[in-house]
Amino acid sequence: MTQDFGAASHLITGYEAGMVRVNETIHRTSLIVTPEHVDPQWAPEAFEDLDLACFQALLDAPPEIVLLGTGARLRFPPREIILGFRSRGIGFEVMDTGAACRTYNILMAEGRPVAAALLMIERR
Repeated sequence: MTQDFGAASHLITGYEAGMVRVNETIHRTSLIVTPEHVDPQWAPEAFEDLDLACFQALLDAPPEIVLLGTGARLRFPPREIILGFRSRGIGFEVMDTGAACRTYNILMAEGRPVAAALLMIERR
């Protein structure tokens, strides 16, 4: 028995270093995933590229919580990003990409408004 999330739901069905599979589509670049939408053109190519402007779409139409997956290891983004979300009452959690993928799926299954911002390229 499996849970049916509906045709419009974007479930993370696999991940490994440098790759995330959403439903049956493999992504090898940084992306944002919500239950309703996948943005495979998310701008940051490296952790060092992160700034608050990278998250503008999520700030304009905020979910309840944003999960930032920072790759194979946990790295905290600049303070301005964290404060930018918190000052707007949006939950913002930082974790490695594997944990972000698992947490996204759990929150999505609960019907929570969630977004996962996942970095795929960590170095230049």
